[in-house]
Amino acid sequence: MREKLEKTIEAIRPAIQADSGDIFLRGFDEATGVVEVELTGACVSCPASTVTLKAGVERILKDRVPGVTAVEAVGAMSESAVSL
Repeated sequence: MREKLEKTIEAIRPAIQADSGDIFLRGFDEATGVVEVELTGACVSCPASTVTLKAGVERILKDRVPGVTAVEAVGAMSESAVSL
């Protein structure tokens, strides 16, 4: 499961890096299906980062990795983001 998550994050990464940000897999709870990621760089102060997280990253991970139910931000971005 973790390998599939990491491969999917690697596929997403170039799009986020193109906007001067980055994304890192920080954890996965198999019992709940919740993936924890850290968005860094420009993503930390970007007002659209919550939309990127939910409408982009979460949607892609749910589509490509069975068992994923949600994606949550951890780290600096999670402290500045507004939950949807």
